[in-house]
Amino acid sequence: MLRVGLTGGLATGKSFVGQALVKLGCHLLQADHLGHAVLAPDGEAYQAVIDAFGRQILNDDGQINRKRLGEIVFANPAELARLNALVHPAVFARQEAWFASRPPGAIAIIEAAIMVETGSYRRYHCLILTVCRPELQIARAMARDGLTEAQVRDRLARQLPESEKRKHAHFVIDTSLSEEDTLAQTAQVCAQLKRRAL
Repeated sequence: MLRVGLTGGLATGKSFVGQALVKLGCHLLQADHLGHAVLAPDGEAYQAVIDAFGRQILNDDGQINRKRLGEIVFANPAELARLNALVHPAVFARQEAWFASRPPGAIAIIEAAIMVETGSYRRYHCLILTVCRPELQIARAMARDGLTEAQVRDRLARQLPESEKRKHAHFVIDTSLSEEDTLAQTAQVCAQLKRRAL
């Protein structure tokens, strides 16, 4: 089995590329979904996160309010590191279980936003990085997430620069042009992954 990481900055097209790879025969798991699962009331990290950040992060129904939690941690690198230390071990354990359930010879891809920042890119045989022009990235994030330009720029300022991520990437897919162009690049990458998986 070939273990592949798929990462990229905010609104650079990770999910679009991931779904294109699925259509080309790859297996995909979005780490964000695992993050949601481990923070659910029956999740492995739920109680530890409440103990660390207090009951003010809970909705009335007992669910963790991810937006409220995000407001606490994204403004404070130390708090973000504390949250990651609670959540990532549970997420990685679920990833390993998912890998174990893939068929032999599969191309198994984990999609995650902060793979290089956390060092988790080392867990994979190769890394795909999605990139796009900064002005397009800002426009996409504003349209998708309902954020102001200032909010998007603030989030981007806290992410590792693209130049640093490129140092660790085996493949770079630039999503700045048309969807057709992105799909063509993705198909080329997939062909190389299939050769590596043999």
